[in-house]
Amino acid sequence: MADGLTRIQDCLDQLSLQLYASLRYLSTHHSTSSLENPPNPHNPPFPATDTAPTQRPDSPNTFAGAQKELAEDLVAKVKEIEDLVGSLEGLGKSEDSQKQQIGELDAVLREAEEERKSAAAEREEAVEQLDKAIACVGSKIV
Repeated sequence: MADGLTRIQDCLDQLSLQLYASLRYLSTHHSTSSLENPPNPHNPPFPATDTAPTQRPDSPNTFAGAQKELAEDLVAKVKEIEDLVGSLEGLGKSEDSQKQQIGELDAVLREAEEERKSAAAEREEAVEQLDKAIACVGSKIV
C-alpha cells in the first residue's frame, strides 16, 4: 500500500481527470439556448474553431441527471482527499514535537545500523573460520 502523500497525489490526479471529463461532458451535451441580451459590439463573440467539440445535446432530464451524478462524484472524491489529508501523521503536532520524534527515530536507526555492522563483522569472521576449517580438512584428505 502506498504512503499517505502518494495516495493523496493519486486522488488529486483522479480528481483532475474527473473535472476534465465533467467539463467535457457538460460542454458537449448541453442544449443550446439563445442569449437574452443583445450582442455587445465592443465584445464580439469568439469565432468558431475547428477544434470545438461536436455538440450532441441530451434531453433535459438526462442532462440534469448526469449533472447531478457528476457533481456527486466530484464531491465524493474531494471528501476522500479531505479524509486522506486528515489522516496524515504529524497533523496537530508542533514542529518541536516532530523534530523530537525524528531525533528519536534517527537514534533508533543509528543503533540498528551499528547492530548490522556488528553482525556483518561476525559473519565475516565465521566465514574466515569456516574457510580455515575446510582448508585444514582438505589438507588432511590429500
